Amino acid sequence: MKSLEIILTADGSHSIRVPELNENYHSKFGAITESEHIFINAGLLSVAENITTINILEVGFGTGLNALLTYYAAIKKNLYINYTAIELYPLEWSLAKTLNYTTIINNSNADKIFQKLHLAEWDKKISVSDKFKIEKIHQNLTDYIPQRGSFDLIYFDAFGPDVQPELWSEQIFEKLAISLKPGGRLVTYSTKGDVKRALKKNNFTIEKLPGPPGKREIIRATLSTVTGMVDDLLIY
Repeated sequence: MKSLEIILTADGSHSIRVPELNENYHSKFGAITESEHIFINAGLLSVAENITTINILEVGFGTGLNALLTYYAAIKKNLYINYTAIELYPLEWSLAKTLNYTTIINNSNADKIFQKLHLAEWDKKISVSDKFKIEKIHQNLTDYIPQRGSFDLIYFDAFGPDVQPELWSEQIFEKLAISLKPGGRLVTYSTKGDVKRALKKNNFTIEKLPGPPGKREIIRATLSTVTGMVDDLLIY
């Protein structure tokens, strides 16, 4: 990974900036606010209306913020989470531990959980608690071959389409459609036309929802439950 800088966002939580890419890991209008709005409220809690054991794939483990917020939301809602994250450029713990998320969350064991998430061995399923398991995959998404129908929910949190266009292609969303169960959902912050077209091409129904501060809209996409549609897709 290129040189990294810790920045303070508008809600008081940290994010990380990659100057060479002119890109942040989170919104400058609030890292925790953005993650809670998109991935927890629009994603996890919507899926949890119907099931209590939820298999999640996160594209881009990054700072570990989404995983941390998912852990505490799961406790609150009494959910069982199997969490898979794919990340090619993991953050060093020496940098991640300086982020202020656990201070803001203000839970007595937040530091311990955040450390467990970051120091969990890669490419191996690890138990963080009796109701939260994590497997971090050290791999490029373009090389990842998922098992068919593995996930109920995808957090798509890669760098933006202008920075990493190869991760927002029809072929990638085809792969992710295969990995989802019919009726499974994908949430992401990008509403670019190319992204919506790539999702629709792969049998997703798109909802445009109100965005967090600084963003007008986000996407929640639901995979078609029509028999045979997913089975016809091919993995690249």
